[in-house]
Amino acid sequence: MKLLIPILRNSSNSISANRNVLNRFYVSMSSKHLYRSPNGDSLYRRISPLGDPNESIVPVLDQWIKEGKFVVKEDLQNMIKELRGYRRYKHALEVSYWMTDKRFFSPQPADIAARIHLLFKVKGLEEVEKYLNSIPRQLKGFHVYSALLNCYTSEKRVQKAEEIMQKVRDMGLARTPLCYNFMMKMYYQTGSWEKMDNMMNEMEGKGITFDQFTLMIRLSAYAAAGDSDGIDKIVMMMESDQRITLDWNTYSIAAEMYLKVGQGEKALAMLTKLEGMLAPVKKNNVAFDLLLRQYAQAGKKEEVRRVWDLYKQNQPIYNKGYISMMNSLMKFDDIEGAEQIFEEWESRGLSYDFRVPNILIGVYCRNGLLQKAKALIDRGSSKGGVPSVATWCHLASGYIHEDQVSKAVEALSKAVSICPPKFKPSRETLRTCVEYWENQGNVEKAEEFVRSLEVKGVFPAVFCDKLRCFINKVKL
Repeated sequence: MKLLIPILRNSSNSISANRNVLNRFYVSMSSKHLYRSPNGDSLYRRISPLGDPNESIVPVLDQWIKEGKFVVKEDLQNMIKELRGYRRYKHALEVSYWMTDKRFFSPQPADIAARIHLLFKVKGLEEVEKYLNSIPRQLKGFHVYSALLNCYTSEKRVQKAEEIMQKVRDMGLARTPLCYNFMMKMYYQTGSWEKMDNMMNEMEGKGITFDQFTLMIRLSAYAAAGDSDGIDKIVMMMESDQRITLDWNTYSIAAEMYLKVGQGEKALAMLTKLEGMLAPVKKNNVAFDLLLRQYAQAGKKEEVRRVWDLYKQNQPIYNKGYISMMNSLMKFDDIEGAEQIFEEWESRGLSYDFRVPNILIGVYCRNGLLQKAKALIDRGSSKGGVPSVATWCHLASGYIHEDQVSKAVEALSKAVSICPPKFKPSRETLRTCVEYWENQGNVEKAEEFVRSLEVKGVFPAVFCDKLRCFINKVKL
């Protein structure tokens, strides 16, 4: 196989934009039923409402046993899969340890692989490496090494990943596309196009059939290269190879890649095929959410409205569906339309998720409608909603727009106080707030604020040092 992808420069933005698309392939879900007692009670039903990751579910697990109820290993394995599917990694890890330490079920390679994934998500790579040293040698097979490889490639630890991949080869375990896909994804994300091609060449040489994940990575690489012909080749290859199972998600990603290279008509053709694969009797909320977003991205407002009507006819719509529709309408600057959808959402009485009003709050603050934004925040709070970091950041931006910097500082301080990892307010907003303190001559307050940014991990130390320099009247 000849090299199919040109070596690119300055393509990191395209790669980053495609990353979430690739990640859609690596979500593990389970549809198996968990054990229920004769009265319909189940262990999973008891732990599912406990969504706070800081609240341990071990007491609930222990109570189940104290009540004389039994649990089998398969139930716990399925529970771990369910919790992973909902990204409740900490709780899934607790079940994993409870299964082996409290119930004394011997872990099998698949259980160890699941724990590696959970440790990586909850505690990081260092804890994974510590755990690896405790695993008996006889259990270190394909499941364990492929899980470890996934961790290293996710962290883009190229040398470590290449070492593990070589170990997989040496043990004769490189017989499926899985490990090759992990390596290709890492090479794609680091811009190592030639190495990505080498992986595909090796697969072809060993007679390992490309699967849809392999081809989706290649598809994303063509999109990053702006190569429409390359995307055509991969789509044709997928549709002509009977060994590859095509589903609506495949066509959604193909449509997204066509949109990235400006091929709107080809994207619409993919979306038409996607719609043809949706069965009304199945829950396809994610598919409808993607259709709304992609038709909006293609500039087809009438299709957005049509799909929304279909959505309402065929599926129960939850918060995420309303968020998708409102965001899609905002692609056309249709504030009135988004407000109508918001009113419809409020009338449903669903759980008050501030991500829904945040769409309008952000729009109001950007357009000088601060009073409407504040009224919406008050309205949501009165209905039991809890303003999020984004809410306060929007409000800070709105106050700055109105030259009410003292109130912007107050709103931004609230945002930082509840800031989750990796969430970053705009630098412009931060700079304005620090300027305000400088003008007030309150250097201590400014220093305290910058220190909170550093402690919360909102910005790295280098940026915080620059802010301190700014406070001390050195050019930022």
